[in-house]
Parts: sequence; C-alpha cells; structure tokens
Amino acid sequence: MATEQPPQPRKPKPQAVSGSPWLPVPYELADVSAIQALQRGDANADQQRRALDWIVKQAAATYDFPFRPGPSDRETNIALGRQFVGQQIVKMLYINPNAVRRSDPRADPPEG
Repeated sequence: MATEQPPQPRKPKPQAVSGSPWLPVPYELADVSAIQALQRGDANADQQRRALDWIVKQAAATYDFPFRPGPSDRETNIALGRQFVGQQIVKMLYINPNAVRRSDPRADPPEG
C-alpha cells in the first residue's frame, strides 16, 4: 500500500499592486497628443516639454525608488531597466556638448 503524501500548501500567486513596473503607465489625452506631435516633428514647446516630462517621470520612472520587495527580484529588475533609460535621457539633457566632442573622437569633427 502506497503512502499518501500530505497535501502541500500552495504558494500564493504574486498580485499586481499599484506601482508594479510591468503594468502600463498612466497617461492623459494631452500626454498622447504631445508624444504623437513629437514623433511627427510638429510639437510646440509645451508639447515637447510635456512629452519629455512624461517619458522621464512616468514611463521611465527615473526618480522612483526601484526596489520592489517580494520573493523574486524580477519587478526590481524591470524597474531598474526603466530607470536606466530615464537616466540616460536626463544625462543627455544636462551634458555639455563641447565636453563630448573633446572626449569622443567619433563625435562631429571640428569645423574649419
């Protein structure tokens, strides 16, 4: 007679919580219009600022704390990936273009 194994407790499935980095990012109609105008190349100054602000702060979550507690580090890794994109964009917003030209031989050759 085979001995039956006692039933094993089921592990609860992870629940999506607000702020999960893999969930779609909230947006407004004005954000959609700004992103689409930016892509077409006809965004006005306010749309350009709004699109970039949404990309950096919402889509990339650049300034959010990336750690997500739980049994897996997947959500933290997703958050870190998004944040990395935002950090690269912010870096390009504030870097001195002349410093890039001096340090990168592949940059635009000097005129003259």
